[in-house]
Amino acid sequence: MAKSLRSKWRRKMRAEKRKKNAPKELARLKIVLGQGEKGEITMKDVAEIATVVPPEKVMEKSNDAEDDGGKMDLDTKRNKKTMLDDQGRYPVWMNQREAKKVKAKRLAKKGKPKTKKGLAW
Repeated sequence: MAKSLRSKWRRKMRAEKRKKNAPKELARLKIVLGQGEKGEITMKDVAEIATVVPPEKVMEKSNDAEDDGGKMDLDTKRNKKTMLDDQGRYPVWMNQREAKKVKAKRLAKKGKPKTKKGLAW
């Protein structure tokens, strides 16, 4: 994160806010946990402190992630040899000098005339 005066001030004020609200949060948490021992806990009490998500949604999300196999869905297909995409553009991270080099190499290979094997008169 940046180290500007504004960000330092914001970080400081957030820390102070955490200090101020910590006793209230702790008290609310103790109340909720105390009710949990008696078996009288309700989701409304917990919802004030934390976000409650049903287990079905969590399992559904994890199943979706496993189906993808962890691969990213790319919009463009890129030729690995020439580094060009289907539109004929180089990747954004490639600088102009490097793109020029790759292009010159590609055109040099393409434009080389083939010599006939045999006698040349």
